[in-house]
Amino acid sequence: MTGASSGIGRQTATAFIEAGYKVAVTARRESLLDALAEGRAADDVLVCQADLTDEHSVDTVFENIRRTYGRLDVVFNNAGNNVAAAPIGDISVADWKKVIDVNLTGAFMIARGAFNLMREQDPQGGRIINNGSISAHVPRPGSAPYTSSKHAITGLTRSISLDGRPYNIACGQIDIGNAASEMTQRMRTGVPQANGSVEIEPVMDVDNVATAVLQMAGLPLDVNVQFMTIMATAMPFIGRG
Repeated sequence: MTGASSGIGRQTATAFIEAGYKVAVTARRESLLDALAEGRAADDVLVCQADLTDEHSVDTVFENIRRTYGRLDVVFNNAGNNVAAAPIGDISVADWKKVIDVNLTGAFMIARGAFNLMREQDPQGGRIINNGSISAHVPRPGSAPYTSSKHAITGLTRSISLDGRPYNIACGQIDIGNAASEMTQRMRTGVPQANGSVEIEPVMDVDNVATAVLQMAGLPLDVNVQFMTIMATAMPFIGRG
């Protein structure tokens, strides 16, 4: 479970633990991961502090999972970040890389590590769930790095789905719209729309996302939710852009 220190990742990790899964959680902020694990049985939660922009750090996560649990059945490839909205001409290369390095390259490295462990274990197989976004379909104004990263996640999901067939590895994507978290606080005060207006947007409880990911994870490996969209019903997605 990546990005497990807050928001969607933390709530989803909690839902998996409460459903009886043994969960490896990773994020940069180790103290928040420790708080998530506090009071739980030692083998229920494996804390793996990691920087998803660092290959060695990501490889260490999977070494810890292999050593502790011996196998990996589900990964929620969730971690992501963003930068301030701006027209593409005003976006620095540094800001572009900041988003792409986590949202795409980090997601690739997590998927690669999970794939290799699932391919090698006995019995073989597992499930990779990538966190896409509504932005995997349509952009918001001034969102070139984030939108590009999430469109790329869709291509990654499809490629993993194909590569995983010989090894009983399923891969699906959940596209989330306006789940209440740190990243969506601005929705409550108003965000720019495609027509130039600024509007308050509805948000949904993050518990709904955790429930959806848990449902995807619980399917037998001969069944896959290839793409799921879950969103606040009245958010401007249909008709946006």
